[in-house]
Amino acid sequence: MYRGFITEVGEVAEATSDGLWVVAPDAAESVLPGGSVALAGVCLSAEARDDDRIRVRLSQETRKRTKLEHVGAGDKLNVEVPMRGGERIEGHLVQGHVDAIGKVVRVVDEPPGRRVWIRPPARFLDALEPKGSIAVDGVSLTVAEVVRDRFSVALVPATLEATTLANLEAGDRVNLEGDLVGKLVRRHREDAPRALARAVAELPWSGVVEGQLGVEKAVRQIGAGGVVIVWDPDREGEGDVIVAGHEIRPETIAFVLTQACGHPCVPCDAARLERLEIPRMSGDGDHQGTAMHVAIDLASARGTGVSAAERAATIRRLAAEDARADDFVRPGHVFPLSARPGLLGERAGHTEATVALLAAGGVPTVGVCCEIMNPDGTMAGLGELERFALHWSVPLVSIEDLVRWL
Repeated sequence: MYRGFITEVGEVAEATSDGLWVVAPDAAESVLPGGSVALAGVCLSAEARDDDRIRVRLSQETRKRTKLEHVGAGDKLNVEVPMRGGERIEGHLVQGHVDAIGKVVRVVDEPPGRRVWIRPPARFLDALEPKGSIAVDGVSLTVAEVVRDRFSVALVPATLEATTLANLEAGDRVNLEGDLVGKLVRRHREDAPRALARAVAELPWSGVVEGQLGVEKAVRQIGAGGVVIVWDPDREGEGDVIVAGHEIRPETIAFVLTQACGHPCVPCDAARLERLEIPRMSGDGDHQGTAMHVAIDLASARGTGVSAAERAATIRRLAAEDARADDFVRPGHVFPLSARPGLLGERAGHTEATVALLAAGGVPTVGVCCEIMNPDGTMAGLGELERFALHWSVPLVSIEDLVRWL
């Protein structure tokens, strides 16, 4: 079993008709002959090893069903060693059993990261959901969008630096593997809620992520355009859905409004709001000292500004580096909040947590946060937040861990 966390990038030293020698010093140190290792997301048996190389055998079945058929000397491969007993499960569960080969159809630079569009077989595309998990060449990623015959993943700088995905170009092939929990649920569609509960109960994992690894997971999720829940047990006793705003879509706004059900706001860095001449509201703010600014709408919008599409467009423009003050009308239906300059070191609130996560994820510091409310109108406690996180496959991190590790 693997996590989709790459141990190192290896280089093919020799490619023969029946196998590969791969230079991977870290893996060679820990993988014994007969043990398992994942190359580009493919679980293989190590036949032999020396000081810094591993020898793996490729069966005809493996060649036929993965991109390793086309690998040659000098090619770079993502290398991951198996999980050890007792290790925390981060990323998502990966078996190293490739479900499909996808073709890269477009690569778009989105500084500081990159978006990659991949066309998989139709049978695999049908199983994908936006914000769900996927392994691409063994790397645990979040599906950003699913459109017609393709899907996209957003690569944050850390992923580009530590894996082979930085080298992807249009026309390249990639190994794809879906999320294990999702597969288990799809096998029991007629009983999906209980199937999900059974699947989760059988695994040492829950929606709660803790410590430095948990914060790193939340940062990766935010950087990839995914949703994170931040639980504040002391100051507010509430949990907020948080998502980046620079590429937010109407579907995400609709999710926040219909599933979180609180009051969606848009935390930003204070300098941005000052530059765009969006002033503070009069008064001292709420009991928590939230810095509320005058609500805005996009000036070019044709409707009232309240629809999911118009709110998303307003937020995306607010996050744009070339945004101008006259791009917005005031008041409107999008509610900016300004984070304290010292972020979590100055105030441990959801506003600062949102901006701190965005900054750590390498994306523009404009996000959306919204309290999670129960159907009866009460605020969700930790138990309800855990169930929400499990249902939507998102990490739940405490604000204390963010203060400590961001």
